[in-house]
Amino acid sequence: MNLQIAQRRNAKMKMALMGPSGSGKTYSALLLAYGITKDWSKIAVIDTENHSADLYSHLGPYYVCPLTAPFTPERYIEAIKLCEKSGAEVIIIDSISQEWEYLLDYHSNLPGNSFTAWSKITPRHSAFIQAIMQSPAHLILTCRTKQDYVLTDKNGKQVPEKVGLKSIQRDGIEYECTLVFDLDIKNNASTSKDRTGLFQGKPEQKLSSSTGELIAEWCNTGLSEEVIVEQIKQVSNIKDLYDLYKQHPSFQESLKPKFEQRKQQLTNY
Repeated sequence: MNLQIAQRRNAKMKMALMGPSGSGKTYSALLLAYGITKDWSKIAVIDTENHSADLYSHLGPYYVCPLTAPFTPERYIEAIKLCEKSGAEVIIIDSISQEWEYLLDYHSNLPGNSFTAWSKITPRHSAFIQAIMQSPAHLILTCRTKQDYVLTDKNGKQVPEKVGLKSIQRDGIEYECTLVFDLDIKNNASTSKDRTGLFQGKPEQKLSSSTGELIAEWCNTGLSEEVIVEQIKQVSNIKDLYDLYKQHPSFQESLKPKFEQRKQQLTNY
């Protein structure tokens, strides 16, 4: 046991894409995965959505692991281990909703007290979550959502009122992820959780391989703006400055004035 300075080196991203059917979760996940690894053959999709992942085979030669009912946590874990052993660098689970639906159905059929029956459910679900969190690969989880309602009192009557979309998974699943994108029916993504700081507070966007590249850089480096500013100052020619700019897409916008300033200095020299 020892203390050490916290560093982010070669982190493995655990992210979720949440949205209703038709919001582009599978397609977006594949683009993100390619941006992260830059190699289709290093991407594996655990497909629970009736071969939906095969629809995008024109993108590249990624691998698919079809998963059919029953969607037990144990079968998900087995599929994750298979993908890891096969050398997958990015594993897409499309989707995780069936795991929770299976457990809910299993719970409803257990005899006895409903509350105590959860003692048979929670350990199985926890094992599934731990398999995701402890995986040496990047994990992209897709999760279906449905419209959620609450009853409100209007003129003495209980009226259902829409309160937004609710994920079809156990409450709190988003807390396990570093990054959560919410997709709408027009395929626009916004972030409801972002520990990377790359997307929080920014406008909606279409997810792409470029988005994956930003995420990969965040995972693979412990660089800060201060470090890159020092590197900019030390560059001695325009070509090296341009190469440095291309190497760090996540800093291009915030440090553009610094790059422009150094470019002008080198041009004057």
